[in-house]
Amino acid sequence: MPKPSARDRILDAYVKFLIDHGPAAVTLEAVAAEAGVSKGGLLYHFGSKDALLDGLLDRVDELTTRDLEEARNAPEGLIRFYLRTSATDASMDNPLHRATLATFRLMGHDPKVLTASKRYEARWREALAEHVDDPLTADLIAVVGDGLYLRGTLGEDSTALLSSLDEVLDRLGAGQRTHP
Repeated sequence: MPKPSARDRILDAYVKFLIDHGPAAVTLEAVAAEAGVSKGGLLYHFGSKDALLDGLLDRVDELTTRDLEEARNAPEGLIRFYLRTSATDASMDNPLHRATLATFRLMGHDPKVLTASKRYEARWREALAEHVDDPLTADLIAVVGDGLYLRGTLGEDSTALLSSLDEVLDRLGAGQRTHP
């Protein structure tokens, strides 16, 4: 695997710093030190803290796009992919999860983070609605996914629920469309 670019290392450091210390502790110097670059090197890629935040939001957007593409092409179908990965991808090894946690830490500090987070969530809701006949059922599936994600983030095990996914979907009356 190729070595991450300086830009990616800086974003990784920003994410780590936000998760570990919160937004109040973020300085360009601290992020640069965490990334192993000079402050000038950081400023070359991100001219300000605001540009660094924009870089993080761009990363979440890119990772969300990839996740949606993978879901749309998943042999198990988008709904099962969504529910399964809501639980299994809540891992610190997952770049989207880490970036999402970092944005959670920023949500109360910058309105554009909340706006961007709502946009990412809306993209998933739209994708679910494309694959479920009933809008209420699509919303219920999204809420179940949100709960699985929260459980996973808290380190709780959802194996039993995931092993009963067909029954869960039957109870929800989730009539998947075969073609969006």
